[in-house]
Amino acid sequence: MGIRVNLDICMARKKISAGDLADRVGITPANLSILKNNKAKAIRFSTLEALCEELDCQPGDILEYDAGKVKVIIREEREEKNE
Repeated sequence: MGIRVNLDICMARKKISAGDLADRVGITPANLSILKNNKAKAIRFSTLEALCEELDCQPGDILEYDAGKVKVIIREEREEKNE
């Protein structure tokens, strides 16, 4: 996926642990881990809003678009179709 989640960077700036952030935001530590490790397929706006509020940041601080990665994924999908 071409969206990178930089949650670990934001957490380090605020010096907050994953467990504390999960509690404050109201999500499970497992779901926070999925976000942190770039394994999430989606995020609710309410969760993103709560993360921004707790980390005192903007959505763009947490989410980053990587156009290069998108191009690689599209190329791989095309190659699979041609096989």
